[in-house]
Amino acid sequence: MDFNNLIGNTLRVGVIISAIIILAGVIMLFVFHGSDGYTIVQISAPNSIVNSSISKPYKVFNGLSKFYGLDYIYLGLMVLIATPVIRVVLGIAQFISEKNKLYAIITTIVLFNLLFAIFLLPLIIGK
Repeated sequence: MDFNNLIGNTLRVGVIISAIIILAGVIMLFVFHGSDGYTIVQISAPNSIVNSSISKPYKVFNGLSKFYGLDYIYLGLMVLIATPVIRVVLGIAQFISEKNKLYAIITTIVLFNLLFAIFLLPLIIGK
């Protein structure tokens, strides 16, 4: 298996999917005129009331079925954040297949650091 091509394609596809989802969310904001409670003017204002740091993933997924544009934008951002995490997981698989224990361990530590920063650090700092 050629991991270099797989990793490159994963990064490209992740960015493209993310961009498409974000673009769909922006279009929904214009088409549905902020049906999720926020107008385009409120979202784009310099002192916007929209704060992505308090948006919960389960609320984002609930908003998708209601075609809330902002939730699609958040989903696109989550896909964008997940893309390099998937790349690190593929790197671990590559090093294991090459029987390179040192780099497999180092990359596993990088994965742990990423997941810690994404999931646990906001809980520690946020409150």
